[in-house]
Amino acid sequence: MKLLSVTIPCYNSQDYMANAIESALAGGDEVEILVVDDGSTDNTFAIAKEYEEKYPNIVRAIHKENGGHGSAVNTGIKEATGLYFKVLDSDDWLDKPSMKKLVSFLQDAVINSMSLDMIISNYVYEKPSDHKRKTITYSFAIPKDKIITWNDVKHFRMSQNLLMHSIIYRTKLLRDCHLHLPEHTFYVDNIFAYMPLPYVKKMYYLDLDLYRYYIGREGQSVNEEIMTKRIDQQIKVTKLMIDSQNLMCIHNKKLRNYMIKYLAMMMIVSSALLVKSGSADNLKKRDELWNYLRTNNKAVYRIITHRRLGLPLQSKNKAGRKIIVWGYYFFNRIYGFN
Repeated sequence: MKLLSVTIPCYNSQDYMANAIESALAGGDEVEILVVDDGSTDNTFAIAKEYEEKYPNIVRAIHKENGGHGSAVNTGIKEATGLYFKVLDSDDWLDKPSMKKLVSFLQDAVINSMSLDMIISNYVYEKPSDHKRKTITYSFAIPKDKIITWNDVKHFRMSQNLLMHSIIYRTKLLRDCHLHLPEHTFYVDNIFAYMPLPYVKKMYYLDLDLYRYYIGREGQSVNEEIMTKRIDQQIKVTKLMIDSQNLMCIHNKKLRNYMIKYLAMMMIVSSALLVKSGSADNLKKRDELWNYLRTNNKAVYRIITHRRLGLPLQSKNKAGRKIIVWGYYFFNRIYGFN
């Protein structure tokens, strides 16, 4: 068994996927790299096969019919033989020195029978077009270099949500919790980073700048204009997150509060994009989304509105909508998501 399976979902990724694969190869023979071609129409699968032939004990090229990013991740979870599971988008990359340190840590974790459910590391926003780089760490929020539980975590700042980029799960945990991401849907990485959390009992924070998240590629799903065009998919993912857990039944208060905060973030992003578009149809969708939360989880709705987030985001007058748009830009500066 390999220590780590790195799944690289690819769709028409011929121009940049090699960088992602090469970065994961830094892990050596302890790593399995699953290059999942999601029905590409370019040379993606041919490139994947070239790497498989060159590194037959490390790289596996998998071709499947097009089903979207979530479908490719589902395939990776199904096919993975590694003890731990990491998703690497094909236009991103892993820091090679950090990758080597991660593998060394995983070797020690196995030798010492740590039985970790989740490993957390830092990620870096890379925006070469603006010569910008921003590192997201979990300092002060999560004790580092020790086995911890949810009882040990502290306050997460707004920029410190656990995202797909920062998470490595135990592969068995993903299968045990029956994680299955929706097909033909963008933004499912939020479900990946959210739904399995109640199953996580033991975790470890490695203060490594492992994941490099590329921002600025034309056509990228986090581009604001594209996010607005795909707002129905953002809403779909938010609703799936609302339905995925009865948050008030989560006994650990710190975990419950964190998951409510994450859901609030999703409500903020969806609401702000809907309001910012200015169309009557999108304002109706904003209202319907908040009604959906209130109907399906009244207690969580009350918590979010009590914290003075929900009511302003539901504002129906022009002044209120201007505040929402201003808040969106402020929020974007904190997260840097496009």
